[in-house]
Amino acid sequence: MRFRRHFEWERGQRGIDITPLVDVIFQLLIFFLLTSSFVVTQAGIKVNLPKAITSEAIPEETVVITVNKNSIVFLNDKVVTIKELGNYLENLPKKKSILLKADKQASLGKIVEIWDLCREKGIERLNIATVQEEK
Repeated sequence: MRFRRHFEWERGQRGIDITPLVDVIFQLLIFFLLTSSFVVTQAGIKVNLPKAITSEAIPEETVVITVNKNSIVFLNDKVVTIKELGNYLENLPKKKSILLKADKQASLGKIVEIWDLCREKGIERLNIATVQEEK
């Protein structure tokens, strides 16, 4: 019996064919992309708004003042002091509408302080954000 010491590829074969491997990887990639679920979260400040039966949507873009449950004041998602808020409101056009989002557990004193500040600076349109209660 005679064994060959040097292995030579048959004519036409130059290496391992990786086409089936690429096909399988591509199919796995598509499978995982189609079956995975993406969690979409809304960035911003967590505020538990009070419920109201008479609430309605405001269609126009407004300045948003948010007060969280720890009575921290945010102006368009940026932490501000009452003095900074006053300076901002002073430069705001008087016809601009403001939306006040206050958590249910926020200090009523802080909300009234912001309300008075807006009235003092001449803001005519101040809205309070609520969640519409189901009837």
